[in-house]
Amino acid sequence: MITVDNLAVEFSGTTLFSDVNFVINPNDKIALMGKNGAGKSTMMKIVAGAQSPTRGKISHPKETVIAYLPQHLLTQDNCTVFEEASKAFAHVFKMKSQMDEYNKALETRTDYESDEYMSIIEKVSELGELYYALEDVNYDAEVEKALKGLGFKQEDFTRLTNEFSGGWRMRIELAKILLQKPDLILLDEPTNHIDIESVIWLEDFLVNKANAVMVISHDRAFIDNITNRTIEVTMGRIYDYKANYSHYLQLREERRVHQVKAYQEQQKFIADNQQFIDRFKGTFSKTNQVTSRERMLEKLQIIEIDEVDNAALKLKFPSAQRSGDYPVMVEDLTKSYGDLTVFKNASFSIARGEKVSFVGRNGEGKSTMIKSILGEIEVEGKCNLGHNVQVGYFAQNQAALLDTELTVFQTVDLVAKGDVRTQIKNILGRFMFKGDDIEKKVSVLSGGEKTRLAMVKLLLEPVNLLILDEPTNHLDLKSKDVLKEALQSFDGTLILVSHDRDFLQGLSQKVFEFKDQRVIEHFETIDAFLERNRIKSIKEMNL
Repeated sequence: MITVDNLAVEFSGTTLFSDVNFVINPNDKIALMGKNGAGKSTMMKIVAGAQSPTRGKISHPKETVIAYLPQHLLTQDNCTVFEEASKAFAHVFKMKSQMDEYNKALETRTDYESDEYMSIIEKVSELGELYYALEDVNYDAEVEKALKGLGFKQEDFTRLTNEFSGGWRMRIELAKILLQKPDLILLDEPTNHIDIESVIWLEDFLVNKANAVMVISHDRAFIDNITNRTIEVTMGRIYDYKANYSHYLQLREERRVHQVKAYQEQQKFIADNQQFIDRFKGTFSKTNQVTSRERMLEKLQIIEIDEVDNAALKLKFPSAQRSGDYPVMVEDLTKSYGDLTVFKNASFSIARGEKVSFVGRNGEGKSTMIKSILGEIEVEGKCNLGHNVQVGYFAQNQAALLDTELTVFQTVDLVAKGDVRTQIKNILGRFMFKGDDIEKKVSVLSGGEKTRLAMVKLLLEPVNLLILDEPTNHLDLKSKDVLKEALQSFDGTLILVSHDRDFLQGLSQKVFEFKDQRVIEHFETIDAFLERNRIKSIKEMNL
């Protein structure tokens, strides 16, 4: 369907990748994987037609529709959520409008024999053939299902898009893409701004209703559930696997074992021949053999071993004082904003050492409850921290609290204590700060880089109550693994808000569900909770 032919990208004398070839077939569900900086987003932009390659081309039939959702975008601000999402069917509405105009013209004209009249008839016929060949769709109902599936409520439909945050605007754009039913959907980190219920809805749509899909994501569960093919971008080339992400990891390890063996054999071959050359160079009777072997070595293509980060870095939170038996106690808590009640009469307690998850659709009160626990907002009822509680809090806007005049290294060095100070460079490296990056000032970092730096800083501070609100949005898979391992060994109390199910797995033993102004306590893991609610959730979304 779509052919990528001899693709190459070069800039500033550096080759990002070259001689890349692959085909995207109908119904392929592809995970585009690779280290940060390997060129994944660049390749996706080229396939989308949003960027031109240095060499090579993308080929597909003229009628092929490719829809692309980048990491950052803004929708227009002069229409409602429903109107913006309905633009997915703009081409259909335009066809209908043109047909109405032509038919109205035919009704009022009387020059039945004129060329212009016959031309209008031909246009009506052509448009009608296309229009009536379209599937009979209730467009308003489709828009409503997509918006609700992605977390919008009925009352949101008539609100202007400029009333929503960037994450919610991203959902509007995603709804438009899904409604277009394109031949290929390109998604760059689509789950960063949506909650678990909406991720489940998106998975179901992509698996059962979408055509071809190519996705970049650091959400392991998401890509495992939707993909059947993995294209890895590494060291300027690609490897194509007919496998989902978890199976691809196994195949990649097998590939690297073979590479290492072939490399070692080749190095021995080179050494043996070089030894012969060194020994007999200048010996008249061996001149032809020496020359032949020299030429052979010059032409030999050296086997390369794929880069693999095997750094065995382990982080552990610094020891903190022991807290009281119940670090968090909530009794008959109610919070309203004007006529909007977020939750009412919520009562629960969290025991020392418990690791719990707050789950629920965005807007149901998870972040509001966190602010209540931290004493940042006024509420009705009681919300108390226990004895000797030391709070570590990671919010989605945590980056704004960093000192912009410090360097990356200085920011971490100020909070690092003891032996961990000798590992600062390694720690930063695992969170994607390498080489000269550590000497950059915080002021020049991107939003994602600042967020990652704030996470490193938090990991080094002694706390016994840790509250994390969407901590993985800007972390790659390896960085998430480092963070998860640190949290698993954390002996304090953890409250975690995240839509990343793979990250939550093994971390959360109890779930607090925020729904319909209530906080419901479930004595089960996040996996058991989601499994029990998966079918119910999808049915509720009227799919």
